Amino acid sequence: MLTIEQQEQYQRDGYIILPDFKGADEIAALRARAEQIVNEFDPSVSQSIFTTRDQAKNTNDYFLASDNTIRCFFEEEAFGADGQLKQAKSLSINKIGHAMHDLDPVFRAFSADPKLAEVARDLGLADAQVWQSMYIFKQPGIGGEVRWHQDATYFETTPISVTTFWFALEDATLDNGCLWAEPGGHRGPLRERFIRNGDAVRVEKLDAMPWPDDSTAVPLEVKAGALVCFHGLLPHYSAPNRSPVSRHAYTLHATDGQTEYAAHNWIQRDAAFPVRGFV
Repeated sequence: MLTIEQQEQYQRDGYIILPDFKGADEIAALRARAEQIVNEFDPSVSQSIFTTRDQAKNTNDYFLASDNTIRCFFEEEAFGADGQLKQAKSLSINKIGHAMHDLDPVFRAFSADPKLAEVARDLGLADAQVWQSMYIFKQPGIGGEVRWHQDATYFETTPISVTTFWFALEDATLDNGCLWAEPGGHRGPLRERFIRNGDAVRVEKLDAMPWPDDSTAVPLEVKAGALVCFHGLLPHYSAPNRSPVSRHAYTLHATDGQTEYAAHNWIQRDAAFPVRGFV
């Protein structure tokens, strides 16, 4: 699926962009299903927000119980001082997570792609196992910042194998909060480890290496349909979306089944609900 040059680029930079990986019909189907899930979501069930700031403190039972089901999370700035939504529910949701790829037929059809399986193999995943899916809205005006982080913080394996598959469902630009990454940054250390023990979570600091800044980071502006793949140690970030345009995206996180998946990772599976690959 990938050329030698593309594989070498991935090894060098820690990420690769594959334009036009998904077609307009596939994107439309996923967006329509996400809209339906949000429409059916009752905000009285939970007003849980999603934030990457002080994550151990802000992770609650509603979030932890989303590991192997499907739940909606609000943007940090969705609610006013009176506790009421400041705009329509459909413009207030930060993301849907985290097992749509296994539990929802439309998301499964999008995720169970033989082309994805080939890309995963070309990127070094001998036995791809998909642990998490997220539909990210990056809402206009209030789309939250996602602080600098590495995805291996949440999906640690020995050796590190987690790989992110990030699909642009709309054009991602500097204006609406595209991804930023540090080319070659995946060769640095794992800086943090997110540890779950039952319903208790904590973030363990592993390395004091500073996060990138504008001198080394680059924006990953892509068109709808593009697939961005990046290494689990690659530092990446996205700014708040203050534009009038949303930035929908869908992500999958996969590890190699030939590596040891950490028992402290926040998502676990067992024989009753086994982890699966792309096909």
